[in-house]
Amino acid sequence: MIIESHIQNMIKSLISGEARAIESIYDQIDQNFWSAVDIILRNNYPIIVTGSGTSHSVALRFAHLLSCCGTPAFYIHPGDAIHGSAGVVIKGMILIAISKGGETYEINKFVEIAKERGAFVIGITGNEKSTLAQLSNLIIKIKIPQDIDPFGAIALGSSLVISAMCDAFCVALLNLRGYSFENFIRTHPGGEIGRKFYSDQIG
Repeated sequence: MIIESHIQNMIKSLISGEARAIESIYDQIDQNFWSAVDIILRNNYPIIVTGSGTSHSVALRFAHLLSCCGTPAFYIHPGDAIHGSAGVVIKGMILIAISKGGETYEINKFVEIAKERGAFVIGITGNEKSTLAQLSNLIIKIKIPQDIDPFGAIALGSSLVISAMCDAFCVALLNLRGYSFENFIRTHPGGEIGRKFYSDQIG
């Protein structure tokens, strides 16, 4: 198969742009980030994470990794939330809502319901003027270069950038909690990681 050189150049440019955008996350970690970390640390309930479209995958990943890092969390699809699943929200819980544009109806409606039920909402978005940003108690604003997404709409690079910010949360919480590998492995007996650890213990 002959690959045209301009397509190869486009791929190289895309990956280089994504790498630069991910690196820029470090300089975007501000006081709001640390305020969110502090609020999550002091909270006694599992964290709810939500997102739709590509942000669904990012949010699902984030909830899983939070749990892996010692912060219990679970994902709720915003479509399910506005069809009854929002009933799980009780006063004092934290909802983290992820939306690049901040204008997804189902997410914003879920946020409204969650706030009415006494939840604290942390919005992660690339649009600080969006409806999500206005509804949130605390905003994590992420600067996302438009040229890393094809047509400025297909969330290739932007999903990686938002995931990197989520990873920063996981690492901060993991270390501030003093959550050890021994703590982690107790919830991860499956797969190669669990097999190796438990076989070493037996051996």
